[in-house]
Amino acid sequence: MTMASPADVDEAATACCAPGSGEPALNVENAVDLAARFKALADPNRLRIISIVSSNADSETCVCDLPEPLGLGQSTVSHHLKILVEAGLLNREKRGVWAYYSLVPGALGALAATLGSQG
Repeated sequence: MTMASPADVDEAATACCAPGSGEPALNVENAVDLAARFKALADPNRLRIISIVSSNADSETCVCDLPEPLGLGQSTVSHHLKILVEAGLLNREKRGVWAYYSLVPGALGALAATLGSQG
């Protein structure tokens, strides 16, 4: 059995601890923002809401049209919508007594791009 020389040990330690090349790691602020957006999407009902809104021919959906297909009460739907708006994934526009929701342009694409650039 051969022993490693001190030079070999130093070289191995340096290679192990050398910073990687390529894109810099996320800073804390960006990581917190991204985590909030991904957390908002990490619920099956919220994913379904995004799907319903994005598949609507008018590119928007009235809050009144969501409880039935989701099988949820109005207050639960409103809770999920609030989280999606706060995460910057949906826009909310009030018209009379109803609120209409649409996707924030580019929000989902930006999340997908973030995943691709980190891999």
